[in-house]
Amino acid sequence: MFLDGILSISGQQGLFKLISKASNSVIVESLNTGKRMPAFASARISTLSDVAIYTNDEDISLRDVFVKMFEKFNGETILQGKVSNTDLSQMLESVLPDYDKDRVYISDIKKLTNWYNSLIEHKILVKENIKTESEEIDKAAENTENDKASE
Repeated sequence: MFLDGILSISGQQGLFKLISKASNSVIVESLNTGKRMPAFASARISTLSDVAIYTNDEDISLRDVFVKMFEKFNGETILQGKVSNTDLSQMLESVLPDYDKDRVYISDIKKLTNWYNSLIEHKILVKENIKTESEEIDKAAENTENDKASE
């Protein structure tokens, strides 16, 4: 999965790639600078594969949101530089029309946009990764269906 090992660390700008685990920390590498550093348990570390966006029905994984953004914007970076709050809201609404406007703040949409652009720039979010992952998900679903049918 293309988001495995990609981290966000509270208080640090940008995204990080998990390099290794130490006894009381993890070693991460900044996608922007390429510098490695330890990230300790006291820092709030989130893996992007565990993050979800609130919608009016149920939460949707960040992976699915990124895939929808990739398809909508043809794999191009979006909304760079100074962007109005209205533009940010309209962008997310065009991708995820039923997002919960009360619980998803503009700061969340800015972060989402920055993360998306970073994944595009560092060639983590590319068509091949999305296609491969979709095939793996389809295969897993098919195996589950076959297991249920044989019971």
